[in-house]
Amino acid sequence: MLIYVIRHGQTDWNAQIRLQGQKDIPLNDIGRQQATGNGLALDALLGARAAQFDFVSSPLHRTRETMERLRRAMSLDPSDYRTDDRLREVSFGDWEGYTMAELELNVPARVAERELSKWDFIPPGDEAESYEILSWRVGAWLKDVTGPTVCIAHGGVIRVLFKICGAMTEEEAAIGAIPQDRILKIENGAIGWI
Repeated sequence: MLIYVIRHGQTDWNAQIRLQGQKDIPLNDIGRQQATGNGLALDALLGARAAQFDFVSSPLHRTRETMERLRRAMSLDPSDYRTDDRLREVSFGDWEGYTMAELELNVPARVAERELSKWDFIPPGDEAESYEILSWRVGAWLKDVTGPTVCIAHGGVIRVLFKICGAMTEEEAAIGAIPQDRILKIENGAIGWI
């Protein structure tokens, strides 16, 4: 199994270090450049083999725009891909739209609780998830991958892929940097940036 995973390009909320979660925030100019740059890099890597790959994206706008810009840079039909709801970002519930600094001022005890176990922490809100809960749906998606795939997803999704593939502990995966201008390769269970 061969999967290339790319995080969506930067948004204004990424630049402001706001918890974005499942809010549908568009790419900014830097994010658009990152998406095109990743498309050019992937095109150089795959060439004509790109036709053998399944292209799948989270349904959120920032991932779909990243996919369409990536495919355009590869001289492929920008709309010829599918979405999978299991690739949505982790939900931060009521915390979406806030920075951690803002939350530390308003709910310092809850932020301290999160720091003790970031992987398992569930923010307040009906739809909120932990990274552990996210790993259940991403793991189900991963089991359904049957052939070479290009996936556009989110930082949280990539975090749980590192954990699922055994490359990081829960603690490492929860805090590691997830770049928006790199390509992640998963092949036969091995995972790493290229």
